Amino acid sequence: MTYVVTDNCIACKYTDCVEVCPVDCFYEGENMLVIHPDECIDCGVCEPECPADAIRPDTEPDMDAWVEFNRKYAEIWPVIVTRKDPLPEAQDRDGETGKRDKYFSEAPGEGG
Repeated sequence: MTYVVTDNCIACKYTDCVEVCPVDCFYEGENMLVIHPDECIDCGVCEPECPADAIRPDTEPDMDAWVEFNRKYAEIWPVIVTRKDPLPEAQDRDGETGKRDKYFSEAPGEGG
């Protein structure tokens, strides 16, 4: 099992999760985070830390595509280990549906 970041992170990018991760497996894009599924040790400490409820275990239905999505971007985005402020629109976008099609950016974040 692994944990993955799903589309509710897009346009929010809360980073509370990165500070509790014991293996530094979060990677930062311009407007979301991902978890490298091969580095995640399945401890689950990140899941309750996410204010947007965007971190899910891969054992939930229909998570295969999110596992591959997280793997793809974790291999090209920089690692993030330090908490940062969420995006300015985070509260307005939290819970919005269809965010991947509306807002997702492939651009990397700054990392850190």
